[in-house]
Amino acid sequence: MANVRLYIVLLLIVCTACTHRFDGVEDNTPIGNMECLWRTLDDKYCYFEEKSIDWQKVHDEYVPKVKSVRSGDYLALFDTLANMVNSLNDGHVNIYSNFDISRCDSWYAGYPKNWDWEVVKNYYLTDYRIAGGAYYNTIADGQVGYIYVGSFEQVVSANNMAYILRSFKDCKGVIVDVRDNGGGDLENAYQLAATFFRQDTTVGYWQHKNGRGHNDFSSLEPQQLRKSKMPSTWLRPVVVLCNRKTYSAANFFVSIMRYAYNSAIMGGVSGGGGGMPLSYELPNGWTVRFSSIRMFDASKNSIEPGISPDVFVEDDPQTNQDEIIDAAVQVIKKCYKNDTSH
Repeated sequence: MANVRLYIVLLLIVCTACTHRFDGVEDNTPIGNMECLWRTLDDKYCYFEEKSIDWQKVHDEYVPKVKSVRSGDYLALFDTLANMVNSLNDGHVNIYSNFDISRCDSWYAGYPKNWDWEVVKNYYLTDYRIAGGAYYNTIADGQVGYIYVGSFEQVVSANNMAYILRSFKDCKGVIVDVRDNGGGDLENAYQLAATFFRQDTTVGYWQHKNGRGHNDFSSLEPQQLRKSKMPSTWLRPVVVLCNRKTYSAANFFVSIMRYAYNSAIMGGVSGGGGGMPLSYELPNGWTVRFSSIRMFDASKNSIEPGISPDVFVEDDPQTNQDEIIDAAVQVIKKCYKNDTSH
């Protein structure tokens, strides 16, 4: 299984870089595009059963709505189809057109924000440096290293981390903050997580849709995380901070870090987004992106709903403090065992 991780990365590249054409016979009419969209998802979307979604009922609900759209009213058609796919409650499901991109926010609506960039920048990242996609400096009078990664679109390489951790050589522990990180490249999440692993570790599983039935999937395949190429590994405490807007590749990073040495997760439930995306083109040229590969943690639990932290902490937006960072600092101080090895 040594090549499974490479296969996943290559599969992700293929799925996101290529847009497949629908192989049905629907016409480029409002109802034709709706039927194409519905059937494509019916055949290839991977979370119907897990989310207990009655997709046929959704179809029957939206047929009359689409039929009522006037010919040529592309905005009304787009909004109607967007509402239909948003019933999946999945941030990885989007319709792309030349004039708009549909988006679903129900998966984080109603959750505490637990993040204020201005507070973090003004009171914690007061003298920060930047390495790759990471902002970092020391906090708590130099006792704790703090790293903020706001996106996995940019890599934080082993070389970046070597310099960062060297600057934290006198720290008791490290905080890795991925709150409001909406994801990006899964490989970048792997690279950052590898810094905190002492050995190659199975950190999850995946399976892809291999038939038209809602339960037609391949067998589970393990995801192997290889330890960092750095000459030494960080062995002191590491606390990962997340909130509901920690999504997609960042959600997977949180899941991975539960298996890292001397680690803890703090904050709120992460946003989920455990599916790898695939794209198909509709008859009118619009594109639909959707989850087609299911991701699981090392205990074979789906990570689509999000990851619960080891310690729940909420932030008070009325203060100039970040209670989640402050709580993580206290955890590091309490669990520190005077380990000076990297």
